[in-house]
Amino acid sequence: MADQEVDALEALEKEATEFNKDAEIDRILKAFKLDAYASSPLSSPLPGLIAPYPTPSPTPPDQSNPPRPPHSYAVLDLQPGVPESDIKLTYRKKSLLIHPDKTSNPLAPDAFDRLKKAQTELMDTTLRTRLDECIADARMLLLRERKLTVDSAEVKDPSLEFRQAWRKKTVEVLVDSEHRRRKQMRAQLQEEGRAQRKEDEEVEARKRKRDREVAWEESREERIGSWRDFTTGGRKGAEGVGGGGGGGGAGKEGGKKKKKMKPIG
Repeated sequence: MADQEVDALEALEKEATEFNKDAEIDRILKAFKLDAYASSPLSSPLPGLIAPYPTPSPTPPDQSNPPRPPHSYAVLDLQPGVPESDIKLTYRKKSLLIHPDKTSNPLAPDAFDRLKKAQTELMDTTLRTRLDECIADARMLLLRERKLTVDSAEVKDPSLEFRQAWRKKTVEVLVDSEHRRRKQMRAQLQEEGRAQRKEDEEVEARKRKRDREVAWEESREERIGSWRDFTTGGRKGAEGVGGGGGGGGAGKEGGKKKKKMKPIG
C-alpha cells in the first residue's frame, strides 16, 4: 500500500512538473516578440523608472487575465535594470526547465529559441539600452498626454489602469522604433546596392578598356605589315608609270619631222 502511495505521489509530481514546463513554454510564446520586459521584480527598475507592470502578490488585482509585459524582458520574466548576473541565472533556470530534450512538448524548440534570443539581446549593451530608452520614452509620452509630472500622485503610485496604459504606449514606441530601424536599414541597403552597381559598372568599363588596349596591341604587327605592303606597292607603281612615260616621249620626239630651213638670199 505504501509503495502505491509513493508511486502515486511521484506520478503527481511528474505531472505537475510537466504542467509547469507547458505553462512556461506557453508564457514565452505569448510574450511580445519585438523585445522583452516582464512582471516579476528580481531587482529594482532603472533609476526614475517605475516598473510598468503589476508585480505578483498574495492578493492580486481582481482580474482573470492580468496585463502581460510587452517585450525580451518579458520572455525572461524580468524587470528593466536587472544586473547581468540575474539575466544569466534566470536564463539558465528557464532553459533547463523547457529544454527540448527534457519535455515532450512540440513547441519547446520554438520557446527555447526565443528564450536564447531574449537572453542574447539583454546581454547586448546596445540593444538593451534601446529597450530601456523605449520604455522611458513611453512613460514620458504618457505623462505628456495626461499633463502629469514625475511628482504627480498618479505617477508616484501608479494604478493598474496607468500601468496598462504605460504598457500599451511602450508597445507603440517599440513598434515605431522597429519600423524606423527597418526603414533606415532598407534605405541603407538601397544605397549600398546603388554603390555596388556603380562599382560594378566602373569595373566593367575598366575591363572593356583593357580588352581594347590588348586587342590594339595584338593587331600591331598586322597593322605594320599592312602599311609596309601599302608603301612598297605604291613606290613600285610610281616607278613603272614614270619609266613608260619617258620612253613614249622619246619615241614621239624621234618620230616628229624637222622643218627644212630655207636658204637666205
